[in-house]
Amino acid sequence: MEISQHLQVLDAEGKLLARAADTAGTDAEVATCPGWQVRDLLRHTGVVHRWAAAFVAEEFGSPRPMGEPPELDGPALVDWYRQAHADLVGTLRAASPDVQCWAFLPAPSPLAFWARRQANETTIHRVDAESARGGAPSPIGTEFAVDGIDELLRGFHARSRSRVRVEKPRLLRVRATDGDTDAAWTVRLSEEPPVTERGGAGDTDDVDCELSGTASRLYLALWNRAPFPHIGGDPALATLWRETSGV
Repeated sequence: MEISQHLQVLDAEGKLLARAADTAGTDAEVATCPGWQVRDLLRHTGVVHRWAAAFVAEEFGSPRPMGEPPELDGPALVDWYRQAHADLVGTLRAASPDVQCWAFLPAPSPLAFWARRQANETTIHRVDAESARGGAPSPIGTEFAVDGIDELLRGFHARSRSRVRVEKPRLLRVRATDGDTDAAWTVRLSEEPPVTERGGAGDTDDVDCELSGTASRLYLALWNRAPFPHIGGDPALATLWRETSGV
């Protein structure tokens, strides 16, 4: 996906998040994040937005700590989140394509990284806000879901901090049934961080477990926001993912 596409998603998803949070109220429990209320969700996501925007706006070249959320609640907290989101979108849209700053996953450019990362961050937390509001969740586009799965598998879980590990090598496949022909990933599990290759949507006999379904449902399942649509083979690997994949 292009930077402009990620920014469109980021813009839309943050507005949906704020709307759901406003409807639910800051006292509402977040069903997809046990122990959180909407106020926790808004404070966390707003702080992340401001943290991300600062790297691009100030061109910081190394990691920096996140700030503290404000002592706000209720409608004032929702308004603070809306402003943090709007400032992030504005910063990324105004940034030079060749802006140089710190990023923590591989990407074509720092701006591409932050646009993609914040689009995914906001989409997942929009789902959280809508779980607190109740009712049907807003849809997630297939192309964006496929791209988000790729970021999670080949970005986050390629890092040394990934806890998705097994004593004996196993092979996991993730396959979106509604994406392009290469909307599949082969994940090699071992005592080291997972090694994921794009493609490999072959016979399920060559893997220990296959997680399949529409891209949007797989996206939410891999982020532990929904059950896996379909598990083929050894369900222990699906359980392993649920128990160890949090980032």
